[in-house]
Amino acid sequence: MAGEASTGTFLQGLDRGLAVIRAFSADAPSLTLSEVARDVGITPATARRILLTLSELGYVRSDGRRFSLTPRVLALGWAYLSSLDFGELAGPFMEELSAKTRESCSIATLDLPDIVYVARVPTSRIMTVALGVGARLPAYATSMGRVLLADLPDDELTAYLSSVEAEPLTDRTVTSPDKLREVIDAARTDGYALVDQELELGLRSIAAPIRNSRGRTIAALNVSAHASRSTPASLRTETLPHLHATATQITTALTHRGHL
Repeated sequence: MAGEASTGTFLQGLDRGLAVIRAFSADAPSLTLSEVARDVGITPATARRILLTLSELGYVRSDGRRFSLTPRVLALGWAYLSSLDFGELAGPFMEELSAKTRESCSIATLDLPDIVYVARVPTSRIMTVALGVGARLPAYATSMGRVLLADLPDDELTAYLSSVEAEPLTDRTVTSPDKLREVIDAARTDGYALVDQELELGLRSIAAPIRNSRGRTIAALNVSAHASRSTPASLRTETLPHLHATATQITTALTHRGHL
């Protein structure tokens, strides 16, 4: 890399900061200062300044020797995903899913401690809270939130579970950190999450991940149904296959558009 000073309109500091973030990956979830310097091609002193800045901003954490990204980095992904206009890209697939299931469907991304809606196709109003693009709900009590949490590295999931203030939104809401880990681990294994009246009484929801070309979950797709029209078993056997098929269609569309 060139020197630290900006050249014309090109900011070397920003370039290096983003390069440091990109140095972390599924194969290298934590790195030492020396490893960051080597991988990015900068001096240890520069790597130290960048890592300490990212740590101060909340994008990186350290155990004293090794550094790793925090869930706050996902906010950068949310900004990117929201710019894609999911409503335009995923809309036709979601309309088809809604027609097949006769229920509402939505797409959300993770912005801890919440999920943020980026697209929605409603049928009838089955929730007391109005939902639209930009609406936020607590990740722990939603099917989409659990699918998204399931893709977090174990240390980041542990940090989330140790800090989240899980409130009993209904008498069915899972609030225990141990139980939440159990249901999130199940979502990781099963490839979907089902929430039965934990967010709101009378509402059931099932969600599946939307993954990028590297297999990482970038968003979640769900179908919500009133308890009078659904059972957990019917959501699994009848709705889930349509949900997975639609998630695959959206991933393919994003890939063809060059977004993944």
